[in-house]
Amino acid sequence: MKTNNEILFCPLGGSGEIGANMNLYGFGEPNHHKWIIVDCGITFAEDSLPGIDVIIPDPDFIYQKKNDCIGIVITHGHEDHIGALVHIWPKLKTNIYATPFTGALIREKFKERRINIDDYLKIIPLNGNIDLELIKITLVSLTHSILEPNALLIEYDKKNIFHTGDWKCDLHPIMGDNINETKLKTIGDKGVLAMICDSTNIFTEGRSGSEKDVNESMLRIFEQQKKRIIVTTFASNAARMLTVFKCAARVGRHVSLVGRSMHRIFNTAKLCGYFSDIDTPIDPRDVKKISRDKIVYLCTGSQGEPKGAMNRICNQDHPDVDITSDDTVIFSSRIIPGNEKKLYSMHNILVRRGINVISEENAFIHVSGHPGREEMHEMYDWIRPQISVPVHGEHRHLKEHYNFAKEKKIKQPVLIENGDVLKIFPGKAEIINKVNSGKLLVDGNKLIDEESTSLRDRKNISFNGLMDISLIVSKDGNIDRSPLINLRGLPINDHELNEIKYEIEDKIFDVCKSFSLNNKKQELSLLDNLKKSLRKIIQFRLSKKPFTNINIIRL
Repeated sequence: MKTNNEILFCPLGGSGEIGANMNLYGFGEPNHHKWIIVDCGITFAEDSLPGIDVIIPDPDFIYQKKNDCIGIVITHGHEDHIGALVHIWPKLKTNIYATPFTGALIREKFKERRINIDDYLKIIPLNGNIDLELIKITLVSLTHSILEPNALLIEYDKKNIFHTGDWKCDLHPIMGDNINETKLKTIGDKGVLAMICDSTNIFTEGRSGSEKDVNESMLRIFEQQKKRIIVTTFASNAARMLTVFKCAARVGRHVSLVGRSMHRIFNTAKLCGYFSDIDTPIDPRDVKKISRDKIVYLCTGSQGEPKGAMNRICNQDHPDVDITSDDTVIFSSRIIPGNEKKLYSMHNILVRRGINVISEENAFIHVSGHPGREEMHEMYDWIRPQISVPVHGEHRHLKEHYNFAKEKKIKQPVLIENGDVLKIFPGKAEIINKVNSGKLLVDGNKLIDEESTSLRDRKNISFNGLMDISLIVSKDGNIDRSPLINLRGLPINDHELNEIKYEIEDKIFDVCKSFSLNNKKQELSLLDNLKKSLRKIIQFRLSKKPFTNINIIRL
């Protein structure tokens, strides 16, 4: 029987970039779709955006469809998959579906914002099911670099969509079960119309490696150290945390957790039944009672984050942790592109202080959470989709994945990017629309766009400095006394500063002679004239065009 029902896929984030993963699926008759959101994550801002730490996908398109948005399904608890929930959910107020560990992380995020999410957060057991009436979703446990990663088998109108989320094939995971090859083959045997699949490591030959291998290498490194050991890694990597605890126990050391995120992940995992067989970590404030050769610090800040514990330790600015010559720092994570400068600066500081630095460049201390090409071959052989949709990667990753799918003889590999609306069914898979897929910047407790006046002003100030002038005006509309002149962020010494201030003051009195400050129209004209005149002074002397603000204070 012929049907008009459509299946649509639209990434708002994560396709054409690493991070900010947010995917939409639409089901139903044309122009009458029900929508689900799969993941709702953040990405981190670059230094070119002063005052901005976090960026989220622009949810405008799904806000327009909010009455037809029937749920948010979260594949796992990494920030690039859950971090935007607290910003986007309040205008949707639809159910959020997650497994126990991920759900606990989500609940904690909303608790920090003083939002009670309990009525909307639906905890689904591992390999459990979500019934959204016409749409059925089965969670499929995989392996990744965080607890409880899931693929989604989405069933609608007798059609199957397989959304992998982030995954790898860890043959020997030290937490959670092995990847279930039999179950994945069974899913493939049922017939899969489309697979939406992770592209992050598509350029990596072979396998991504197992946490068990990291455990063995880390133990050998621990055994060779005579003084204090500091390990920094992604806090979310509970398996790496377990590796550190087990290796420390084998060599007779205690573990101390440093950094808020590290404590949060440990406590959440413990609450969900993990870490039941390891020793309680030592409070950093109590470590002074323990010999240097009997302690391992496990810290946040593996990417050189300014607020991370490792950065503070490196700069000798941490209240509870200090390291000295012959101690060892292990950076147990990959260097994310863009973070090289921060990390190498940190490495150099440590080396100058006589501290041993171990990283992925000189030791085997990390494996990726994403599949290499050998694992990709396995997944495609198990699932055997008719349509392949690469996601979770920059454009170069997506194109390479597209070519990979063609080599695997997939009938319809499709190349898409954020904002593309892909019709998966009926007929040939094709892009039928383009929707807004911009970014919103988290600025304090507000969301702003990339063209925001406040951000533009802040950039101007950061590059060109600030000139702030206050004019003291009497009741008769005349300048009553010398203006208050405040110059910040300009390349001037004290002598030049006084000279420039005198010149600015003279220009102000000169310009103000021609205007009445009791006439609103003339006042606006004066302010505009003054800004141009005063900026010319700075530009002539310093080749800078400072952000200029002029205040009028009436007596």
